[in-house]
Amino acid sequence: MGRTKGRADGQATAPRPSREELEACVGRGIPPVIAPGLRILMCGINPGLYSAWTGHHFARPGNRFWPALHRSGLTPRLLAPAEQGELLEHGLGITNVVNRATATAAELSITELREGGERLAEEVRTYAPAWLAVLGITAYRAAFAEPRAALGPQERTLGSTRVWVLPNPSGLNAHFQLPELAEKFGELRAAAARD
Repeated sequence: MGRTKGRADGQATAPRPSREELEACVGRGIPPVIAPGLRILMCGINPGLYSAWTGHHFARPGNRFWPALHRSGLTPRLLAPAEQGELLEHGLGITNVVNRATATAAELSITELREGGERLAEEVRTYAPAWLAVLGITAYRAAFAEPRAALGPQERTLGSTRVWVLPNPSGLNAHFQLPELAEKFGELRAAAARD
């Protein structure tokens, strides 16, 4: 699996994949972290190649999902992507709109996003989380044919599940820095706590 790079202090850092290893991950999926009756099911757009390589959601260095989750109070400590299974202990889970790894989400077609929205709606009806949090307004608008949707709570429900749209935590999303992301995640935490 990838090269291990040494630091100046002699300690090893996390292994890094080669270009070939990342390219081999195109199209690979990541199983959801899900169970019946979660408080919040977080939903990414689709796995990036680095996440597919590790097998963990939001694993790419620089992705702000895990820090925003912790800073918002949704987790009591900062979890590493490899600890994603611990989310279930906190009533949280993770899935994706489209479970096909790409270099960027821009590679997904509108058809894939719509089909992913239909599959996601079915998954949500099966597991019945209290809230579905879609991480990315553009993906939500495309997947659910809601071109005027804004961040925050939505009028749409999926069975008994309420829907909330959060900003995409990717490091490529320059519109929201970590403090703003944590604040948005915290708004959802507060709403879920009131239920």
